[in-house]
Amino acid sequence: MADLRLIVGLGNPGPEHARTRHNAGFRFVDELASRAGASFRVDGKLFGETAKIEIAGQPVWLLKPSTFMNLSGKSVAAALRFWKFEPEQALLAHDELDLPPGTARLKFDGGHGGQNGLRDTMRLLGHGRFHRLRIGIGHPGSKDKVTPWVLGRPSPDDAILIDRAIDEAIDVLPLAVAGNFMDAMTRLHTRRD
Repeated sequence: MADLRLIVGLGNPGPEHARTRHNAGFRFVDELASRAGASFRVDGKLFGETAKIEIAGQPVWLLKPSTFMNLSGKSVAAALRFWKFEPEQALLAHDELDLPPGTARLKFDGGHGGQNGLRDTMRLLGHGRFHRLRIGIGHPGSKDKVTPWVLGRPSPDDAILIDRAIDEAIDVLPLAVAGNFMDAMTRLHTRRD
C-alpha cells in the first residue's frame, strides 16, 4: 500500500459553516496543521487552501477545497495532478452519518455512501480507490432531516465526542503515513475508553 502524501479535509468554506457537522473533515486537517504549527494558504490553481506538514518524518500536504462540498472532486483531482500523487496516496476526511459521534473509521475504496464530496471525487477520478477517514456525526433519524442536520452545529456533548474522534484518528496517522494502513485501522477501530 502506498504511503499517504495528501490529506484532504472535506467541508464548506466560510465562517457560517465553520463548526457544522458537515465540516468535520475541515476540522481534522485544521487540527493537523495547528499541531504542526503550519498555516493554510489559498492556492487558486488547486481550488482550495493548502499547508505542508511532516508526519512520521514524511512531508504530507493538507488540502481544504474551497469549491463547496458538492464540487470537492475538482480540487482533489487538481491536487493529485499537480503533485503527481496517485489516488491511493490520498486520504479524504469527511463527516459520516452512519457512525455515531465519537467514532472515526479508516477505510480504502468503496462507494460514496451518499457523501457528496466523495461522490464528486469519484465522478472525476472514475473510481473510489483512495483512503477515507469517516468521522461520525450521527444520523437525525429521518432522511428528510439530513440536510439541516449536516449543515447544523452539533450539541456541545456531540462536539466534544467529534473532537475526541479526531484526536484518536490523528494518533494513528503516523502508521498510515508510513504505509502501515492496516495497523492504523486496527488501532483506531479497536480503541476503547
